[in-house]
Amino acid sequence: MRRRFLRSVDGVTIDAAYQPRTGTSDASGPSGDLVIVVAHGFTGDLERPHVRRAATAFAQYAAVVTFSFRGHGASGGRSTVGDREVLDLAAAVRWAREFGHTRVATVGFSMGGSVVLRHAALQEDGQKGGQQEGGQEEHEGRTGARLAAVVSVSAPARWYYRGTAPMRRLHWLVTRPVGRAVGRYGLRTRIHHREWNPVPSSPVESVPLIAPTPLLIVHGDRDGYFPVDHPRMLAAASGGHAELWLERGMGHAENAADDELLARIGEWAAAHAG
Repeated sequence: MRRRFLRSVDGVTIDAAYQPRTGTSDASGPSGDLVIVVAHGFTGDLERPHVRRAATAFAQYAAVVTFSFRGHGASGGRSTVGDREVLDLAAAVRWAREFGHTRVATVGFSMGGSVVLRHAALQEDGQKGGQQEGGQEEHEGRTGARLAAVVSVSAPARWYYRGTAPMRRLHWLVTRPVGRAVGRYGLRTRIHHREWNPVPSSPVESVPLIAPTPLLIVHGDRDGYFPVDHPRMLAAASGGHAELWLERGMGHAENAADDELLARIGEWAAAHAG
């Protein structure tokens, strides 16, 4: 496994790791040119056991890049809880392409799931180029090369959701000084004190811009953070383009994704990555 500190376009150092493909399946194509970039959830990092477990599962189908979002693990900066994290993912995708991979798929969990949707919506394919809202190309993390596939697991559809007890606790963690101290010392997550300005495009606003890139939305029917109206809203926003998996008995994000589901996600990414 190769390790490197990357730099986002706004100057934040991002801890990243590259793992070559370990599997022998030919699902990812004869050239083996697919790489999967994994975006973890809030309070995670690339060394967390569940992130490493996901990377190991995906490596059966493709090379894998994992990284720690800003404010997490050994990365610099402070978390903006899904806003500027799109720049971190963009840096990881650029690095993945440096290894010669012509096809890049992104897989994100929870906060990472919202980030992969926003990142994919900012691809340029000759039809969606030009000025972003408020002239925020750099802020939003515009990328000049299309992705091969996108998988969003346990993502919210909309911002500022407080409809469940875990999300009310998370909002306390993010918005209160005492909460941010708990995040820093208890959860090893450094959280920025500033509110979003401007508010980034929400996941449900981003989904219609992702086609024709293949899109898979995965959600557990026992998710304690975001109930199933969130994935259904995301799928509906795709106008029939996205595939939706509602997983029976699954909870939230990478911690709740068992090995069988991770294998199915890796197989789907390899099969749909063009």
